[in-house]
Amino acid sequence: METVNAVLAQDLPDDPPWRETQVRDYLAECMPGERRISWVAEDDRLPEGESRIFAHVNLLLLGSIGVLEVLVHPRLRRRGLGRELVAVAARRAYLEGFSSLGVEAIGKTPAIGFYEALGFEKEYVETRSVLHLSKVDWSTLGEMANGISQGYRVEYHPGGPPDELIEAYAQAKTEAEDADQEMQPRSSDPQRLKDSLQTLHRRGLKPYIVLAIHEATGAVAGLTEVVVPAQHPERADQYDTIVVRDHRGYGIDRAIKARMLFELRSAEPGLLEVQTWNAQQNESMLKVNAELGFQLDRDWCEYGTGVPDLVQRLAPAE
Repeated sequence: METVNAVLAQDLPDDPPWRETQVRDYLAECMPGERRISWVAEDDRLPEGESRIFAHVNLLLLGSIGVLEVLVHPRLRRRGLGRELVAVAARRAYLEGFSSLGVEAIGKTPAIGFYEALGFEKEYVETRSVLHLSKVDWSTLGEMANGISQGYRVEYHPGGPPDELIEAYAQAKTEAEDADQEMQPRSSDPQRLKDSLQTLHRRGLKPYIVLAIHEATGAVAGLTEVVVPAQHPERADQYDTIVVRDHRGYGIDRAIKARMLFELRSAEPGLLEVQTWNAQQNESMLKVNAELGFQLDRDWCEYGTGVPDLVQRLAPAE
């Protein structure tokens, strides 16, 4: 945690520090069919029985791609340690038969130059926005929460949707898979949705769900998801916000996101902020977020590279 919070203080000074709550769960738990492999760099000069982890690489293996996460204590950067950790993970990904690696690099941090220097190429960019609850105009937000058209009702489900709504919930995600909405990829299979919710709980991420139900058919017309991490409960993470194509134009997106903020204010009195990510071309959702009070923060970039080429580039010189 000392290294995690040192990195946050250096690279994301406005983000809340992490607490020592379910950190191992957060790092170790994953979805069925996925695996995590981690390596740490320790200070071997300490007395026997003591340990200090000053760098870490995590490799998540899912589907046909491996996803990297690298942390190096700021005072030990630019010494080749990060490069060495990436090389170790890349060799393992190669031995596991994976052909590509992805990584998330945060804009305005050294990670951008680091991964580009290793040959990673930018593939996708999202913009993070942050809402400070102390600055919310709750009166205006109430009008937005009640602004949904007749024929729809809004439901709040802390912990996840009930079993009787899982199929409809999954169908809403399936119909929106090709739409330009928030946070890709998403779980749209009913069983995978259940697995995803269970994994969130195991990792210390408490989910909150708000749904818009089309009363005539019982279909889920829209949904929004927020998780409150045990590791930094002062700031929640907004995940998917989806409005099914046939139900757009009825005020659903504003209504469900506004209702979510009211529910969070009651359920999580210690919550101070909510952060969300949007594709830069998703102008409609960016507009909704701006109306709610979210403020643009910084870009979050997804980079990728081929595993064989990366292993070759990082091989020790003969």
